[in-house]
This record gives sequence, C-alpha cells and structure tokens, in this order.
Amino acid sequence: MKLDGARCVVTGATEGIGSAVAERLGDAGARLAVCARTPAKVDAVVGALGRSDREVLGQACDVSNPTDVESFHARVIAAFGGVDVLVNNAGLAHFAPVANMTLEQFDETMHVNVRGVFLMSRAFLPELVESRGHIVNVASLAGRNAVPNAAAYTAAKHAVLGFSKSMFLEVRKQDVRITAICPGSVVTPFFDKAGIEIERPEDKLQPDDIAETVLGVLRLPRRALVSELDIRPSNP
Repeated sequence: MKLDGARCVVTGATEGIGSAVAERLGDAGARLAVCARTPAKVDAVVGALGRSDREVLGQACDVSNPTDVESFHARVIAAFGGVDVLVNNAGLAHFAPVANMTLEQFDETMHVNVRGVFLMSRAFLPELVESRGHIVNVASLAGRNAVPNAAAYTAAKHAVLGFSKSMFLEVRKQDVRITAICPGSVVTPFFDKAGIEIERPEDKLQPDDIAETVLGVLRLPRRALVSELDIRPSNP
C-alpha cells in the first residue's frame, strides 16, 4: 500500500506503540485520525503530530464505548470521506493472581482489549471494504502463551488473535487485509501503569520497533499478506 495520502486511524495513539505508529505514518505522508480516552492527551498528541505537511485530527474516544466509537467514526468519515488503514492498538492490563483480581479489573481488561477491537472494526469495516483497506490488530505474545498473574490480559489477547483470524476469513474475498501483530515486552508506560519494573530495558523492544513492523506490513504488495507476526526482543 502507498502510505502517502492514505487515510489512517490509530487507537490508543497518545503514548507507547500507538504514538510511535502515528508518528511514523505521519512521516510517510498519511492523513491521520487518532484517539485515546483522555482529551488532554489527545490534544497534546495532535499538537505534536500536526505540522504544515501533515493532516491530523484527534478525538477523545473510549474504544469500548459504542457511543464514543460512533461519534469518532462519524467525524473521521466526515473529514476524510473514507479510511484505508485501521490500527487497533488501544489496550491495557491489570496484573494480579486470579484470586485477587476484581471483577472491575477483569471487565475493563476485556472491554478495552477485545470489545474495543470489535467496535472499531465493525464501525470502519464498510469504508475499509470500499477502499480495499487494511486492519492491523496489536495483540501480544501473551495471546500465544500463558502468563502468570495476567489471566485476564492473556485471555483478552488470545481473543484478539481468534477474532482477527475469523474476521480475516470473512473479508478476505472482499480484498480487505487483516494482520495481527504479537509483540513481546515493549518499553512503554504500559508496564509503569501496571506497577511492573522491566529488567534491562535497553535490551527490550522499543515502540519504534513495533511501528517499523506495522509500516512494513502495510507497505507489502497487494498480492502479499502477513496475517500474523511475532516480534520479540532478540536477546531478552
């Protein structure tokens, strides 16, 4: 796909992987629509991304909230007339043994990571069918492996992989591409919020590593598709 002029939506775009993906897409000449839950952070990232050679719009949006998603979708389509790329990056985790995890923590983990991917994909799918576009779902290696003290997050990312596989089979004949990317440990505020200290952060993946991977997948010729991709630290 040619990214110069492509209409790209990135969720969870105010920090970490989402911010890096949005930055790299902007550098490639894409027209950007970004969202996250906190209005002030969305305003800040739009200010940081916006330059004379970039078109960027942003809106506060909880991807697990249908009303928020409908409002964001309407604004993007009104501004861009369609969409070529959707990067479902928004996610969070609560780390605790099952015995200590609250229902609220479990529900929030599933809602943002799984329901959010569903709502955003469903909302933008008509435009992506029209443009023969590409959805990138940011999953995790936790979607392939069990992780202690992260049962909800592990279950959510397994669900994202299953959802991606099924949706791919549904829309493949309509020439819509679906890619699930499974990063290993990435140095982002994700772990800070969870109260987890990353050992040897210099050896772990950085957000730009994942952003480079996303752009590489998007730039493949139309005849080629990476449906699933693992990316992990080379020397953890």
